[in-house]
Amino acid sequence: MVLRLDFLEKGHSSRDLEDPLNENEAFALAPVANPADFQKDVFALPGAPAPLEFAHGTTTLGFVFKHGILIAVDSRASMGTYISSGTVKKVIEINKYLLGTMAGGAADCLFWERYLGMQCRLHELRNKERISVSAASKLLANIVYQYRGMGLSMGTMIAGWDKSGPNLYYVDSEGSRIHGQKFSVGSGSVYAFGVLDTGYRYDLELQDAIELGRRAIFQATHRDAASGGTINVYHVKQDGWERYDIFNDVNKLYYKYAEEGMLPAGAITP
Repeated sequence: MVLRLDFLEKGHSSRDLEDPLNENEAFALAPVANPADFQKDVFALPGAPAPLEFAHGTTTLGFVFKHGILIAVDSRASMGTYISSGTVKKVIEINKYLLGTMAGGAADCLFWERYLGMQCRLHELRNKERISVSAASKLLANIVYQYRGMGLSMGTMIAGWDKSGPNLYYVDSEGSRIHGQKFSVGSGSVYAFGVLDTGYRYDLELQDAIELGRRAIFQATHRDAASGGTINVYHVKQDGWERYDIFNDVNKLYYKYAEEGMLPAGAITP
């Protein structure tokens, strides 16, 4: 992929920055009438192998509270029943004030959010100010919308602090973009939401918010086999994000919560 800086020269409009991919950066697509259906058409041919079915699994969450935004994620990478890694970093540090999360295809999320980070930096160089969270999430949504139906798999949150305060957006590979106060994404999100819906309040103190996010991810890893590993927690505040609980092992949390009588209902007590 070639990075061009000619739009920084005088005479180029601001719309050049909003175009996600220029002609030299776009991915090559199948030379057929409808590239989005190319893979399905190929696997439908006589004698073709079975189509590729990707089984994803993860748990990520984010919520806005009075001290900013709390992001918590697990660290397990899996493909169906195969666990490929237990130490994946599922929070992408776009810049000091902006974070993105990974759910779906790790390669898709990592590539496009890193590309988003490059575009955010170029925006800052041109306009002499940081890009807003709204604009960054819109830019990502515009990018992935171009490839809708072509196999991308992304369910990401964009969290950050700008002139308007803390903002949290959900963006997926279909181009959907939603602004909200509380999200959980991934195969374990239904279990995480059970904890979030019970314990979430806007006026949470920082330590209470950290514990809520950590416990929600733990409960999801206990019920969802595709989630697990360790829990990473980030706090987005006015002067940038801060990381907590680096590699907080869910197995150790199991015994901690067992002592406190806070294991999920039906869990085996050690």
